Amino acid sequence: MMAIIGMFFQDGLTGSAWGDWALYTDSPLRAFENELGVQPPVGFWDPLEFTKDGNKENFLRRRAVELKHGRVSMYACIGYFVPEYTKFSGYLSP
Repeated sequence: MMAIIGMFFQDGLTGSAWGDWALYTDSPLRAFENELGVQPPVGFWDPLEFTKDGNKENFLRRRAVELKHGRVSMYACIGYFVPEYTKFSGYLSP
């Protein structure tokens, strides 16, 4: 059932039930198909449609912010794991 619905959806977008995406060039998502990190078979994946408008400046800002938040979260994990393996002597040591 889901496959048939998917074929109808795809047919409305591309004009082909088997998905010739080369014919569907109106999507603003195609603006980011050549960016770093876009890999087949998924291509550019934006499930929450943050880049629906196709604005390049917003895309680059969100990419930089994502990297920054990822690095901060890695430091937070280090702060969580280090006290498990290192202890200071004294009464204030956890």
